[in-house]
Amino acid sequence: MKNILIKCILLCVAFTFTCCELDEVSNPNAATVDSVQNGASQADIQLLAVGLEAIMRNDLEFHYDTVSILGRDYYDLTGVDPRFTGEILKGPLDNNGFLTTRAYAAWYKSVKTANILIEAVDNSAAGFTDEVKNGYYGYAKTLKAYALLMVANRQYTNGIRLDVSDPNNLGPKVSYTDALAGISSLLNEASTDLSSAGSSFDFSISSGFTGFDNPSAFNEFNRALVARVSLYQDNKAGVLSALSNSFMDMSGDLWSGPAHIFGLTGNDIVNAQFHVLDQSGQEFMIHDSWVADAEAGDSRVTDKSFLLTGGTTTFDNLSADYQVALYKSNVDPVYLIRNEELILMYAEANIGTDNVEAVDAINVIRNAAGLADYAGAVDDASLLDEVVNQRRYSLFAEGHRWVDLRRLNMLNPTNIPLDRPGDNIIDAFPTPFTETGAN
Repeated sequence: MKNILIKCILLCVAFTFTCCELDEVSNPNAATVDSVQNGASQADIQLLAVGLEAIMRNDLEFHYDTVSILGRDYYDLTGVDPRFTGEILKGPLDNNGFLTTRAYAAWYKSVKTANILIEAVDNSAAGFTDEVKNGYYGYAKTLKAYALLMVANRQYTNGIRLDVSDPNNLGPKVSYTDALAGISSLLNEASTDLSSAGSSFDFSISSGFTGFDNPSAFNEFNRALVARVSLYQDNKAGVLSALSNSFMDMSGDLWSGPAHIFGLTGNDIVNAQFHVLDQSGQEFMIHDSWVADAEAGDSRVTDKSFLLTGGTTTFDNLSADYQVALYKSNVDPVYLIRNEELILMYAEANIGTDNVEAVDAINVIRNAAGLADYAGAVDDASLLDEVVNQRRYSLFAEGHRWVDLRRLNMLNPTNIPLDRPGDNIIDAFPTPFTETGAN
């Protein structure tokens, strides 16, 4: 993003977000909320669109670290904060602590930015055509839906607000089921907008969206998200329908997909999920079971883990040998969704109706990891176990394990090891304290 990110960040500093509330900040050298929402120029709105993509990267590590620890992908054994081995593994989670609030607030910042972008387009002085407006709407609604889905997966049965467009009159909290339905509806609205948005966007998108940087291709990303939501709804037909219009490619690069990108220049930010290998203070450690349970020769294990040269590291009565090595540098991208996940969704959605097709998709993933074709039983239960296992290794540390086990009623001590007395299984984050007093 480089220079364009620097400019959009200067615009975005005019806004201060706190959970679902929006306050104005007086800044004579930057656009105000009112000036952007009413009578904004084309340049203002273009910067706000780029700013939406940029702001979605903020505090990503708080989301991925917390859900990965709950799913026992890995532990934080750095000892920097005892809550990473205490509160988050034992509970109860503090509804006013950073483990709960940082990611929640970050996702709602994205939601609010999307809402401001939509309102700014509605009230712009730029004289946009309907086609141009639809491009902005489809883009904003898709990323808004993505952010809402991420926070819904954290909150689960504690509910979320879908409607936060009016900070003085917030919409009601809704159940997880209703949240998924609302997010799906929003994605479908966005898809309709994108289908009437012409051949190009009126704004720039970063290189993280190369291949998805026009309305038609961006809609393939939108359909991939619909497939994910449908999977969470246990709607297999919906998964298959959405995937048929997505960017899924059975013979394509498994790492193809839109991604958050990072940089070292100007006001850009780095990928905070990168950890320097074999360095003290960087002990984000893979749960021993992930390595022990892997099939011999699985290249995903060698690609995503690093055996500490100094041997086992221990903190707070937890120990591990392998460090997380998913990201190789502090500017590696973080994918919003990618082809490997789509193929695994396709495999799961075919179970029960076309198990041969499900096995074929499983084998695409297994073969890419250096493993032989699947040779196990082909009944529905066995195939589901195999897909869940492949998701464990293919999507390691990408925020899926905890959600997968929960949606499949597998969130139990067999899959969530309780390594110390007092450790517990936690299935949802509490509603932040700042939200508990609101209706």
